[in-house]
Amino acid sequence: MDSRPPHLLLLLLTSLLHLWQCARGQSSYIIDAVGLTILPSSTVQSGTWVTLRCQVSVSHDNIPHLTHTFHLTRDDVPVHSSTTTEDSVEYELSPARAADSGYYECRVTVKDKSRASFSKKLEVTGLQTPVLYVDKTTPYESEEFIVACSAPEEKGSLIFRFYQRFRSGESQKIKQPASTGNSSETTLSLRKVGDSFLYCDYEINLVSGPRRSNRSREIPVIVKGLYISPIMNVLPSSTVFEGDVMEVVCKVVSPLKNIEVFLTKDRRILKQAPVSLSHRFTAQEGDSGELVCKAEWGNVQKETYQAVTVKELFSKPRLTVEPVDIFERDRFKLTCSVSIYVPERINNDTMRFSIYRDNLQLTSAETYITVADPAKNGNYTCKAQAASLTSSFEKESQTVVVKAKVPVSKPVLSVVGGTLVLGKRFQLLCHSDSGTLPIVYTLYGPNRLLEVKAVSKPGEEAIFNSSAVYKSSDLNSFLCHAKNSQHKTTVTESGKLLRSTNIIEPVSRPVLSLRPSMGDVSEGQDVTLVCSVQRGTLPISFTWYHTQTEDALHSQTSKKLEGSYRIKDVRGEHQGKYYCVCTNPANETQQSYPMAITVKMAGWKKGLIAVFCILLILALILVLIFKRRLLQFKRKTTGELSVKSANTKVERLSLTQSEVNEAANVTPGMMGKSVWSEHVSGSESDDQNSVISPEKPEPQYTEVQARQADPNRAPVKKGTDTVYSEVRNSKQGVPEQADGGSVEYAQLNHDADHHSDHGNHGHHSDHTDEIDSSVDNNTADHGE
Repeated sequence: MDSRPPHLLLLLLTSLLHLWQCARGQSSYIIDAVGLTILPSSTVQSGTWVTLRCQVSVSHDNIPHLTHTFHLTRDDVPVHSSTTTEDSVEYELSPARAADSGYYECRVTVKDKSRASFSKKLEVTGLQTPVLYVDKTTPYESEEFIVACSAPEEKGSLIFRFYQRFRSGESQKIKQPASTGNSSETTLSLRKVGDSFLYCDYEINLVSGPRRSNRSREIPVIVKGLYISPIMNVLPSSTVFEGDVMEVVCKVVSPLKNIEVFLTKDRRILKQAPVSLSHRFTAQEGDSGELVCKAEWGNVQKETYQAVTVKELFSKPRLTVEPVDIFERDRFKLTCSVSIYVPERINNDTMRFSIYRDNLQLTSAETYITVADPAKNGNYTCKAQAASLTSSFEKESQTVVVKAKVPVSKPVLSVVGGTLVLGKRFQLLCHSDSGTLPIVYTLYGPNRLLEVKAVSKPGEEAIFNSSAVYKSSDLNSFLCHAKNSQHKTTVTESGKLLRSTNIIEPVSRPVLSLRPSMGDVSEGQDVTLVCSVQRGTLPISFTWYHTQTEDALHSQTSKKLEGSYRIKDVRGEHQGKYYCVCTNPANETQQSYPMAITVKMAGWKKGLIAVFCILLILALILVLIFKRRLLQFKRKTTGELSVKSANTKVERLSLTQSEVNEAANVTPGMMGKSVWSEHVSGSESDDQNSVISPEKPEPQYTEVQARQADPNRAPVKKGTDTVYSEVRNSKQGVPEQADGGSVEYAQLNHDADHHSDHGNHGHHSDHTDEIDSSVDNNTADHGE
């Protein structure tokens, strides 16, 4: 039986259960709902006690001591926060005011989960009536006094306004200070004399819009008049002459204490005293103007004005310098003078003059003459002293600055940049090393005035824009004049421009030529392309191009007016058009006209071709001769073979030329010719067999009768032509038909002249042409 108390066992079991759950992992829980309650209601009167209650419901698996964090907000602005193990909290508004109005929301956070309630609106109606406090109800006009307006029971930032209501019933807002809470204190000053009423109200800005309170209780105020306007007297008069003694009296008649009196002129205090004052002084030229007497009590001021005129006995002295433009080593004169306005009170005999430089007296006379140099430069003044019937006084002149000018030195005319390109616009600089500013420079060009420039500040330069010149000699026509005085006519002239200028002449259009000759060039030669210009500043850069290529062939910089490019061993690809381009320091590029070069074939190639052609012609002649001999040989061999044929009967007939002519008339196709016809029977091999046959039959000769000549025919030249007619017969005596057709051979022999025209026929010394004609047996029979 365990003797330990039961509650200890229960606590031990609960702890063990909690440890076991922690060892198992995170506990499970869920926020079921969050509710917000406003008591006694959502709309209450200002001053009512209001309770806001937030309730949460959480489901979990037996988590002990589960904590809840409550956040209460109004219009998303936190108003309350608390953490507890309880499932609800309460927040009290004791009491509720208009500033507590708005939309409330409660958010509950349990560990890493959070949930919010629905928003609920609380409206607090009514505002507290403000309370007005005034520390002085009978102030003087413009006197400051303190007022305060408050609503101590209200919350938030209130905007207060102060008003004044007159007897006529008209009200006006007189002040609205910055918001400081539920009360506001400020100072007021009322200018209108008489009685009136003061009151205040306030306004509060809520989310739903601004809300204005009722006005406070009115407090009557009586504004009293303040009679402290000063009295001012000017003695002996408000209009006096310079040198006269003046007295100004300023005072206030009032039972009030602590009144201060001020005498001022042009916002400068001349004298100050309590209640009343007296100011005594000698009138001078600058004392004319308006005097002001002011009386001050607290922050209240009253003023009185009086105009004073001081007349001059003589003018302010005037210091003059002659001449106006003073140059070093020039004499100049200073003169001090005045104008007298009241001669009955002052005259020239009583005037005393003195001249000063940098406040050091130079002379007691009214004039001062000296020679200008740097040591005499400075600020000069003069003073004039006069004695009147009553007093003596002096006046001082304005300061005159004397600074001797330095004469302008001889100007130097130069080209800006130091280089001039002929044919281009350029700038000229005219400059003098010394001379007091301003200096006026005038540039003269060829036959006309170009421009005028004034240099008035250090660092400025007289730069002139000029049009282009095309000849170097034109530069000598430019001149520059420098002048630094309007009252002197002397000027300084510049020197010649040409001596100090680097002149660059642009190159002219180049001319491309060929050396040693123009036009055609033979292969294998060396040629030189010469690019030359007529004018241009050296050095000149020459570049050669071929129109068929983009890249330059050659570039050369020359100190002469021409450049050359040599092509060695000219070939066919060098043929075409060439041009050259040149430039110089003027940076203007000029291009020549194209020049065409034709490359001829080399002489040895021409000779080789000629030899080849001659050899070719000779070969053709030899071939023709060989063929002719071969033809004659074949004819001769054919004739012999025809005679020796064993299987053929040959008939020969010798005819005279006249008979031939008659025969020609009979046979129109054979006019003027002797014909023999040979009809070959069988193949050529048969003929050859008949030739070598041992049996050689005798040829048969048949007489051919010639017909009469046709008178319509052309006459035939008579000669001694012999015609042989051979008729080949078959073995049976029947004429054979040639399988391959008939072949005709004809040879004509003419007279010696005709023979010489057609070639050398030495083997026909008898001037006889043989014509072998093979005809078939039908023709032979017809001849018989």
